[in-house]
Amino acid sequence: MKLSVVVITRNEGPELRRTVVNLQPTLPPGSELVVVNDGSRGNVTDLPRPRRIVHARGLGVARARNLGASRTTGDLLVFADAHIRVDPGWWRPLAAILENPKAGAASPAITHLPPIAEIGYGLTFKAPDLSVAWLPRKSRRPFAVPIIPGCCLAMRRETFDAIGGWDAGLMHRGGVDNELSVRMWTLGYDLFIEPSVVCRHQFRRKSPYHVGWPQYLQNRLRLAMAHFSGPRMAKVIAALQSHQHFGDAMELALANGIGERRTEMQQRRVRTDNQYFHRFGIAW
Repeated sequence: MKLSVVVITRNEGPELRRTVVNLQPTLPPGSELVVVNDGSRGNVTDLPRPRRIVHARGLGVARARNLGASRTTGDLLVFADAHIRVDPGWWRPLAAILENPKAGAASPAITHLPPIAEIGYGLTFKAPDLSVAWLPRKSRRPFAVPIIPGCCLAMRRETFDAIGGWDAGLMHRGGVDNELSVRMWTLGYDLFIEPSVVCRHQFRRKSPYHVGWPQYLQNRLRLAMAHFSGPRMAKVIAALQSHQHFGDAMELALANGIGERRTEMQQRRVRTDNQYFHRFGIAW
């Protein structure tokens, strides 16, 4: 199996090189690593080889990941943030999970960089505003979760193609992994955490580039308006509408083809959002 790793970067500075230096020796022979430079300030070419650099300008996380995937040829795709650390052999348990055709994607457990005692094993929705919370470990074996973290996420290329990749209607960053998780589950795939593998991820209080509130809220609205039933979608809208940028976010969502997207997703799904909420005990 050929492994293709797609790393998205924007204003990561030296952290990008540290991530690539960490990743490369852990990959199996014949693997490829593609770095998508999504409009970074300064030089991002000083990276160890072999690697490929694709330059873009402000696509946002979802579309940059799609661009990176389009420049790869591997059977197994891994999407990684540019501020992570992994240990040798990290990809093998993820690849083993994905041998099951019903497994849509797999991720490791996540801790901070530098590591701390707390470890998150996937995420869940906390409230109708679509805020999320980390989950505890449920088993020593791989287990299904409602949301898998995209900072280190593996899926088969055939699955990526079948679901249409990352949602190109999502802007900047925020909620990208949440939308993918809901969409994959309603399309019939399960999402797994491999608890034996831990990825160290740098959580930052401030983004290294500007993220507008209208775009951030649009992503949450787009998830709800594309995938949720009418009553549940109304709960999300009610929870977000007091935000001062709600009107701009709704305008973006409507201009971004959300009506057509909802029709497509409602026609294609094989499991409902009600089943999703019941399966994972999300009670709102």
